[in-house]
Amino acid sequence: MNNDVAAAAPPKGKPKWLRVKLPTGKKYTELRGLVDKYDLHTICTSGSCPNMGECWSEGTATFMILGNICTRSCGFCGVKTGRPETVDWEEPEKVARSIKIMNIKHAVVTSVDRDDLADGGSIIWAETIQAIRRMNPNTTLETLIPDFQGKKTNIDRIIAVKPEVVSHNMETVKRLTREVRIQAKYEQSLEVLKYLKDQGINRTKSGIMLGLGETEDEVIQVLKDLREVNLDIVTIGQYLQPSKKHLPVKQFITPDQFKKYEEIGLEMGFRHVESGALVRSSYKAQKHLL
Repeated sequence: MNNDVAAAAPPKGKPKWLRVKLPTGKKYTELRGLVDKYDLHTICTSGSCPNMGECWSEGTATFMILGNICTRSCGFCGVKTGRPETVDWEEPEKVARSIKIMNIKHAVVTSVDRDDLADGGSIIWAETIQAIRRMNPNTTLETLIPDFQGKKTNIDRIIAVKPEVVSHNMETVKRLTREVRIQAKYEQSLEVLKYLKDQGINRTKSGIMLGLGETEDEVIQVLKDLREVNLDIVTIGQYLQPSKKHLPVKQFITPDQFKKYEEIGLEMGFRHVESGALVRSSYKAQKHLL
């Protein structure tokens, strides 16, 4: 196995395979117009996702709840850290209405970490899913949840409303978890994913970023650990530094290497493996229902 990744020299510029095409198409143009007209909030737009055009053209969009200030300060994430605002109890209806206006076929819902709340935000999570189902009965759902500090009472609220897919990201390899995720724990994230599966969630999902100094052996070990908890779907993408304050990119992973990880993952038995430089957590999310 290749163990030279961590020792690689810092890259000097983005390679050609990270060039992003401008989003186009009738469906994208329609959704873009609706987002602007009604001031709708999606991670796709606020996060300048490179796959926005592709996902929107297929009727998929990602929404973030519980505000835009996180209680954690992960070294890779561009979301603001600090004291979050008061919970907006009207948010579930607002999100559901946005999905209806945009005529979204498959919605991905995520959130910041809310360690300041006793329920970790899980009550709003459950109410949001219920509101989406009431207003959009034909829309399928993926929830990209935080770890809720491993508290099963909070995780149970997600399980009870039965999203079609429940996702929780590992983000990186075990050795780098303390540096990359700071407040999160590698084993705890695995336990969350195992608990979701053990409690009857049909499709569980996780994602990791590459280019932070991990080795090939370490990436393969994450995949093995995820299969040990019967995970169904994994996404593997390139880490890109949000600002100079964040962790630097140690290496740009080649398309061939991403393909290799995809093949390894499929051989391990994952139902779906999305592996590529521009892959993000919700990339081709609608495919993961099949």
